[in-house]
Order: sequence, then C-alpha cells, then structure tokens
Amino acid sequence: MQVNNKLIACSTTTTSTTIINPFKHQNLYHSPLKITCKVLNPSKNIRTASASIISPSLPKIIEPLPKTQTESLPNYKPNLNNPLQRLASLALDKFEKSFILDQQKGHPFPKTVDPTIQLSGNYAPVQESPVQTGLEVLGEIPPDLHGVYVRNGANPMLPPSGAHHLFDGDGMIHAVKLGPGNKASYCCRFTKTNRFVQEKAAGRQLFPKPVSELHGQTGLLRLGLFYARAAMGLINPARGTGVANAGLVYFNGRLLAMSEDDLPYHVKINGDGDLITIGRFDFNEQVNCPLIAHPKVDPITGDFHTLSYDVLRRPYLKYFRFDKWGQKSREVHVPLPKPTMIHDFAITQKYVIIPDNQVVFKLSEMVWGGSPLRFDPNKKARFGILSKEDTNGLKIKWIEVPNSFCFHFINAWEENEGRNIVIIGSCMSPPDSIFTESDEPTQIELCEMRLDLETGKSTRRVIVSGMNLEVGQVSKHLLGRKTRYVYMAIADSWPKCDGIAKVDLVNGKVSKYMYGHDRYGGEPCFVPANYANNNNNSDCYDVNNELGNEDEGWIISFVRDGNVERSELVILTAKDMKQIGCVCMPSRVPYGFHGTFLDQKQLSVQKNN
Repeated sequence: MQVNNKLIACSTTTTSTTIINPFKHQNLYHSPLKITCKVLNPSKNIRTASASIISPSLPKIIEPLPKTQTESLPNYKPNLNNPLQRLASLALDKFEKSFILDQQKGHPFPKTVDPTIQLSGNYAPVQESPVQTGLEVLGEIPPDLHGVYVRNGANPMLPPSGAHHLFDGDGMIHAVKLGPGNKASYCCRFTKTNRFVQEKAAGRQLFPKPVSELHGQTGLLRLGLFYARAAMGLINPARGTGVANAGLVYFNGRLLAMSEDDLPYHVKINGDGDLITIGRFDFNEQVNCPLIAHPKVDPITGDFHTLSYDVLRRPYLKYFRFDKWGQKSREVHVPLPKPTMIHDFAITQKYVIIPDNQVVFKLSEMVWGGSPLRFDPNKKARFGILSKEDTNGLKIKWIEVPNSFCFHFINAWEENEGRNIVIIGSCMSPPDSIFTESDEPTQIELCEMRLDLETGKSTRRVIVSGMNLEVGQVSKHLLGRKTRYVYMAIADSWPKCDGIAKVDLVNGKVSKYMYGHDRYGGEPCFVPANYANNNNNSDCYDVNNELGNEDEGWIISFVRDGNVERSELVILTAKDMKQIGCVCMPSRVPYGFHGTFLDQKQLSVQKNN
C-alpha cells in the first residue's frame, strides 16, 4: 500500500475477539432447518448438495448486546408448554426434514446459491466485535474528517442448511469512528431484526430465504411451512421478516438500516462508537409495508423519498414522501401492469424517476419448478417521470429506454428548463445475471440516459466503455442536481471490486485508484469537506456553497488485502485520487454492500426512539 508515494504496511496484531471464519468453530446450534445488491457468480460449474453443505460449523453462540436504556428489541418466544404447540412443532419439524431437507440432498446448486461459493473467502461471516480503540493509523486522518463511517452487509448468523444467496444473510453494520489526532476505533454488530432475534433464540432457521429458497415446488413447501408455524404461534412474523442488510441512510436524527423485504431498522451510534438496535421504524405508525433499500434524502428540502413494491397484489408499487420532520406528505399508487423488482430509483428537483425494467416477478413459475424472479424479454424497459406534486399518480409520464436495466442509479437532474431529464446509472447485462447463471460475462457500463418530456423520446450513451463500474456516489449536496463527478467501484473482477474511479461527466476523463494485487474493496463513500465539518442546525445544505468545489473532500472504503490477510479502511483525497491515510482493522471485515458517513453534528442529535 502507498501513502504519499511511500510503501507502508500495517502491523496490527490479532486480538482475542478476532474470528477469521466463525464457521470453523464448534457448532452449538441444532440444524434443521430479499433482495439487495450483488451476488457471487464466478463461473458456470455446478456443485452437488450434500452433507458437506452444512459441514462448516458455527462459532460459539454470539453474545447479545448489553442492555441499555435505548435498546428495544422484539421479544417473542412461543410457549411450548402448550401440548398442542409442542405437537405441532414436532410435526412441522418432521415435515421439514422429510419433504425439504432430505429431498435436497444430492441435488445440484447453481453457483449463485451454492453456499460453498457464496460464503467463501472474504464473503465468510464474522462474529460481532465490541468497540476496539487505539487502531493503528498509517498516514493521516484529515482533521476535518471527524465522525463515523458505517457500512452494511450480509453476515449469516446460522450456517445454511441448503441453498444460500449472498443477499440472504443477516444484516451486520461495521463502524469506524474517526477523530482528531489520528484516533480511530472499530466495532461491528448485527442489526437485531425480528427475524434475527427469533432465529437466534431457536438456534435454527425459521424464516424462508427469499432469493435462494423460494424456487419451484420446494419453495412453495417452505412458504406453507412458514405460514403453518406462524398460524400455530411458533413464530411471529407480525413485526417483520426482513434482514436489514443492504442500505444505510441518515434521516431526521436516525440511522436507518434497510433491505426491501421489510421496514427500516433504527440503529443508534453511541458516544464510544458502539451500535445499538433501537427497533423497527414505521415513521411513527405512518407506514406498514416494506420499503426499498435505497431511499433518497433531498439535500435542500430534507424530504425523504422512497418506494415500496408488492409482488402479490395491486398496487404493485407505491411512492412515499416524508418531510424533514418525518411527517408523511405523499402516498401515491404508481400504476404498473405487473410486479417488477425495483431496487433503486432517482430524484431531481421536481421529479421522481421510477424504473420499470424487465426483471419481473411471476409467482406461477414456482409451480413449474422455476424462480419467481424472471427476465421478461418481451417487456420494454421504461422510466416513469412522476411530479413530486402529483397526489394520485395519474399524470406520470412513461418513456421507453431500451437496454437500460440498472441495479443502481447514481444521480439525475433536469436540463433545458425542465424539458430534459438526465439519468446516470450502471446498466447491467445480462439484466438478471445477479440472480441466475449465464454463459455471458457480466457487463456493467456507466451510462447517461436522456429523456425528452415533450417528445417522449430517449437516448442512452455509454460514458465509460471497457470497464465495469458499479455502486457509486456523488456529493450528497448535489443529489438530484447536476453533477460533474461520480465516484464508482471498478468491478472488472466482478463481483469483487479492484479499485475506485472518479469519472468526469463533462469530458469523460477517468481518474483511477487501484487497490493492487489481491486487494479488493467495495462501494466508495464520498464525504464532502463541508459535509464532514457541518455545523448547521439542519440536515439541509446550501447547494450554492458546493458549486465549483464539488470534489473537495475524501473517499473512504474498506479493503481486504489477501496478501497478508488484513482488512483496512483507506482514505483518499477526491481531488487528486491519492491515498493519504489507512486505518488498520483489528479483525477481518467481509465484503459488503452500502455505507454512509455521519458527522459530529448528526451523531450529537441522534434520537432514542
């Protein structure tokens, strides 16, 4: 690793809390027995399911967080002293073993759901780590970069009893607190979802995994088993079934952890940098449906924009808006002919930009042994332009854009006095390569899509060719406004990330920072200089202060160095893309999904409920 052109290396020692792979320790559980951001699919080979699938053992049971005044976790445990419940539990367990677990033995798993691949290397889970201080810092932490970087990811608490997709793991947040004088600390904690609490108490999987297990007739059996256990009071899904493992966003004094199979979970960062799950957040009983993993917070108004899709009943899609105080101001039914997987969307100053792509839900496919999530080649990809002032969705305008499937959008804005909409996103081909095996190599191109609201026509232009660019960010000040720079993960070794690219949207210039041989990272987090040192009494910013200094700030990202089996947090200056600092992690940090940075002002005004 280089800092200021000098070769340096971390020399951290492993503490007693470090667990490189918890599935190598004694199994204290009894086995029998969503959708987010990316998946391992390195080749087309098929592995055979057998007892070796569950051969990795679990660590010692993870200790719960110490009780605090702010912790409010689900606490549901069935009363098995009831003879009827006891009998039902035994019968359903026997049914599960005979008709699901035993039946899957000897059958092949595609690589997209093969646990020996999905949980290999630095994708393997880790135990929780309490706060560890005094981390070694090489180079420097900028004095104004004072706050906490948090990153979400999937980290299964239990070993899979069968198929496993990367999106199925329990949510775990990794937090690095950065302070003056090169001080840094680290911790990681599970987000204590309703699902997590119940499965931890039982020591086994009770909730079906949407991506890897709800396929074909076995998927239907798993659904039936789940509903039967719920009907008998053996599990309680009423307080949520999601894993909260994908997105992270700060809104109105709360850090929210999200995945689109549930409502967000409120997580608080304590003064020492520890993480406490406050509970499932329903915006004070204003919403009771799952919300997608990538909401948008308008930097000027402070409004919170989000979507919710339903695969079973109309309306298949809803748009929600909450003002900066958390009061719901919009709930709009968006007309869609069929349920569609919508992982992300975009906003401009006046509009909400909604993708209606070709990856759809077709539950009838399960009856014939297939996956309910399908690529529909006959459907035309399009974008819906919904005015933020539209109260019923009837004025939404749809414009077709071929070959425009984007798992993630980076930004969008208006041009020509609102006549044109510009969308920046990573177009993926094949569109369903995240979920299904393909002989085609995955291609992810950073593209510009232009929509003409007057003519209804569109264009799509590849901004950077010959390079896979995924998961990226712009300056938070300019979300929904025209930006010059985007900061992207270079994913030529897909799904691993080889480095960070700063792309100039005006001239197409790409400035790269490569991690080096056998070093891989994830999503870059851009922290604007005046954001990190925010002293305002609001989450809103004056966009005029940002113009001309858009790349004034830092880029931070976790990196795993396979040469020495060490994890680091690297810090770059965004202007010149040079590394100025590195925090050596005391234990392994697995690859994950999305992150954000909370400054001192945001940390100081966090809410307890």
